[in-house]
This record gives sequence, structure tokens and C-alpha cells, in this order.
Amino acid sequence: DLDIFYGDFKAVEGVSMTINPNSVTALIGPSGCGKSTFLRSLNRMHEVIDGAYVDGSVVINGRELYGPGVDPVAVRRKIGMVFQRPNPFPTMSISDNVLAGKKLNSKRMSKDDAQTLVEKSLQGANLWNEVKDRLDKPGSGLSGGQQQRLCIARAIAVEPDVLLMDEPCSALDPISTLAIEELMNDLKNDYNIVIVTHNMQQAARVSDRTGFFSIEGTGKPGRLIETATTEKMFSNPAEQETQDYVTGRFG
Repeated sequence: DLDIFYGDFKAVEGVSMTINPNSVTALIGPSGCGKSTFLRSLNRMHEVIDGAYVDGSVVINGRELYGPGVDPVAVRRKIGMVFQRPNPFPTMSISDNVLAGKKLNSKRMSKDDAQTLVEKSLQGANLWNEVKDRLDKPGSGLSGGQQQRLCIARAIAVEPDVLLMDEPCSALDPISTLAIEELMNDLKNDYNIVIVTHNMQQAARVSDRTGFFSIEGTGKPGRLIETATTEKMFSNPAEQETQDYVTGRFG
């Protein structure tokens, strides 16, 4: 029963869903229906916007993320986020980009530990072989697809439980998109992944379950219409509105 507000405006209304572990859950729906707002509520990222708050609950491993005394920064440490546009820190080297979150969150690391973590995270993001000879070069010098994988390496370096991805391929070419999709398939063995995408073929390719959001009109809150296995959502959805969207009749 999650409602999400920006001040007086209710952006998302009455969302109830279960997100399974070790799987990819895709959120689809027309622009402005609250998918990204909902995604950001899962790690309390939307609170960064002044006046934003939620009513309802988000529970992970039995713990209420919006409970009294819960530190939003600690939540974001366990629930990482990859944004729409690759955003490596431009003045930092590839290596320092990977370590940025870890250095922020923990005590000093030995040089050996840092090197091990950089290699492990870059391998986890399927980027190590492409950058291992230029770890001291700026992250901003990589291609768009490589930068996005660097951001994924940075997110997994802090060992989160969940990875949220907000349209991670929308700024990438098809070959880079394929690399990220293959990576998601590998990462779900270790992480719970939730992805917002406007690309329905991508949702069909990468996700195990899909949630369809929609909106009645401008100024109305977005709502979750249904969730199901991805196969069912694209072949035999329960709701006519979902059927119309996935077959291209609207949206």
C-alpha cells in the first residue's frame, strides 16, 4: 500500500508487490506513470527532493526501510542504484571511481585490499579485460557503454543486496545495450535487480517478472496495474490495459 508524494502531489498510489530475490524485475509503462519514482522510493533516493515522502511501507528481509531510526544512507548502501545516464566522477581515475562508495562508507583500506576490490568489481561488471591496463586513467575517457558498466562496478563494490537500474541502456547503442543485458543476467545470481525500462523487448529479454504501471491522465497518480511472470505479461496478461500497452495500442 505504498503512496509516494512530492509535497501535496500524490505521484504514485497504492502499490503492493513482492520482488523476488535473485531475479530481474522489470517495471514498464508509459512516460510519467511513476515507474522511476517508485524505483527511487525503494532505496529512499526520492527523499533527496525537498518535500518528498511516502505513506505505506517497503520491507526488505523483514526490515521496514521507512521505520523510525532507519538511516537512509545505510539503506542506499544496501540497495544500490544505476542511473539513466552514465555518471562516473569525471576527475577520478577508473580505479578511484570503483572505490568511491567504499571509501565513503568504510575505514581505510590497504592498497592490496583496494586493488583486489577494484579487480573483483570490474570483473563483476564485465569490464576488467577492457580497462585493466589503464586503471589510472579518467573514467570519463571510456565509451558510454563502458562508463555505464563502470557505474555498475562502483555500485557492486559496496556489496549491496539489491541493484536498482533506472533505464540503464537508454543512452547506449545496441551493442553496449546487449553487454549490459548480458551482465544483468550474470548479476542476478548474486543480486536482486529491479529495472525501469521503456524498451519492452528489453523487459522481455532480461526480466523474470514484470510490473506494468499506468496513469489515468495528467495530474493523476500512477498505479501498478498488474505484476506477473514476464512470459505471462507479454503473452496473456490479466488486465485489458496491460494487453493494450504490450501490443502497442497505447503508450
